[in-house]
Amino acid sequence: MVPVDSFRPRSLMHRRLVCFAVACLILGNAWIPLANAATGRQSEGSDASPVGEQVPTFTLPNAYGKPVSLTDFEGKECAAIVFLGTECPLAKLYGPRLNDLQEEFGDRGLQVIGINSNKQDSLTELAAYVHRHEIAFPMLKDKGNVVADAMKAERTPEVFLIDANRVVRYHGRIDDQYGVGYARDKKTRSDLAIAVEELLAGKPISQPKTEAVGCHIGRTKQVAEQGEITYTKHIAPIFNSRCVTCHREGEIAPFTLTSYDDTQGWEDTILEVIGNNRMPPWSANPAHGEFANDARLSEQEKKSIEQWVDGGMPEGDPSDLPEPPVFTSGWQIDEPDQIIQMRDKPFDVPAEGVVDYQRFVIDPGWDEDKYVVACEARPQNRAVVHHILVYVIPPGGRDIDLRKVLVGYAPGSTPVDLDDGVAIHAEAGSKLLFEMHYTPNGTAQSDLSYIGVKFTDKANVKKELEGAIAVETKFRIPPGKSDHVVTAKHTVRRDVELLGMTPHMHLRGKAFRYTAHFPDGKEEILLDVPAYDFNWQMKYILKEPRKLPRGTVVHCRAVFDNSEYNLSNPDPSKTVGWGDQSWNEMMIGFMDVVKAD
Repeated sequence: MVPVDSFRPRSLMHRRLVCFAVACLILGNAWIPLANAATGRQSEGSDASPVGEQVPTFTLPNAYGKPVSLTDFEGKECAAIVFLGTECPLAKLYGPRLNDLQEEFGDRGLQVIGINSNKQDSLTELAAYVHRHEIAFPMLKDKGNVVADAMKAERTPEVFLIDANRVVRYHGRIDDQYGVGYARDKKTRSDLAIAVEELLAGKPISQPKTEAVGCHIGRTKQVAEQGEITYTKHIAPIFNSRCVTCHREGEIAPFTLTSYDDTQGWEDTILEVIGNNRMPPWSANPAHGEFANDARLSEQEKKSIEQWVDGGMPEGDPSDLPEPPVFTSGWQIDEPDQIIQMRDKPFDVPAEGVVDYQRFVIDPGWDEDKYVVACEARPQNRAVVHHILVYVIPPGGRDIDLRKVLVGYAPGSTPVDLDDGVAIHAEAGSKLLFEMHYTPNGTAQSDLSYIGVKFTDKANVKKELEGAIAVETKFRIPPGKSDHVVTAKHTVRRDVELLGMTPHMHLRGKAFRYTAHFPDGKEEILLDVPAYDFNWQMKYILKEPRKLPRGTVVHCRAVFDNSEYNLSNPDPSKTVGWGDQSWNEMMIGFMDVVKAD
């Protein structure tokens, strides 16, 4: 379902530190330039293709410092030279897949060769990557990105398939399952495997070039000693407030940004994701509503980062460095009255693929009505837990009440911590449903997440925190339809204060809008999300509560893209209806309200 952030009904000015997480990749080391090709970087968007060019021999150290030459593989029918990295998600996912390719075609004459050209990846880190992912092919270090420059490699993973004469016959991606911002349930085209099969069979390559997607290779650049914009004085405060909640050790983000050294090699990727507004993740149209947890970088912050990179990324005076943010290692709420695990044993998360929502029903043993004033969801394994959502199942009920969300977790979120006599009411005999969303990171993992709950007496409760929804379950999205509209509405039965909204769709979700139609005939767009992203399902917390008088009708309008142009679409040939898993769809406009004073 949806990751839910917490709030204080009368203290909405808390700020949610938001992940700067990027679904991207990295690799590289040094050699002799391509024959018949100019050395240096290939400009973005260039039509120049290396297909048909010859790769001369080169010698690079492997992960353990031993020199390995391209001539060592003479006699092989072909070689797949793949630029990889140690920290980015796609490189972690595709490393084991390249093992499979080597095993499948090795006896027929293929040799996979990995190259890491990232200046931020040391030999020690490269060796750890090889060990962790059980890489069975040579992994070489391209110090100074000489080989990457000569081959005009830009991203990781990026493939150059060469024949026995070292001529590039295929260039691009490995397959189409994973990309930046999407992950299909399964690949629909194994581009590299098809090219290898055709090459070994003596056939022309049917599709010799595809687009390689991922992070920029972290190239070695001249760093300025001084500059008007420095890391210590200008950039560290931005990263501390916007990024390091997720980009720190042990969190779900693919690399850390807690020090100056951490930033080196990631500058091109950072500029790209802030330039196209992928990071920090925030999808609300700024023309409608003001939100307490608005994660957007200001134009000045963007400009400062751009100027810093363009100015050579000077470190600056160490005395200007701000105090690093302090993150709670224990409970963020007061010591809980009860700790509840999601199940009695850990759940195994595979190394790769798509793990759909896992649901576990737990009996918390509540034999009397409970009034919850604080609740915190804690992932046991933050590296793979994308989000947690915990619902209350009413006594005797078999289904969840979509309006009764107890707590949620997503990277950067804060716990539920209510004040001013507000509480969440759970009836005696209620059960809890843990809904878990996992993101494989290239290594098999396990997780046993849990929540902590604090209660109060009924006598202390002045208001109950309530959920409201606009929901439509009886819809059918036609195959191939790129802009199918589904609407729903919620009628306000008594005066309430609206605190936040969470639009929810699955992989075909495209856009979502909340519009209030007031009893006096006026209309107001409460929230507009023109580019909905399943990977970042956010709660939008209003900067100030919005009073909705009795008789107000909140209309929700969702747009779905079931076409082939939606890269996250599991199957554009199918008609899609309501369902729990992400290959089905949902249309829900969640709202958090309390009774108006």
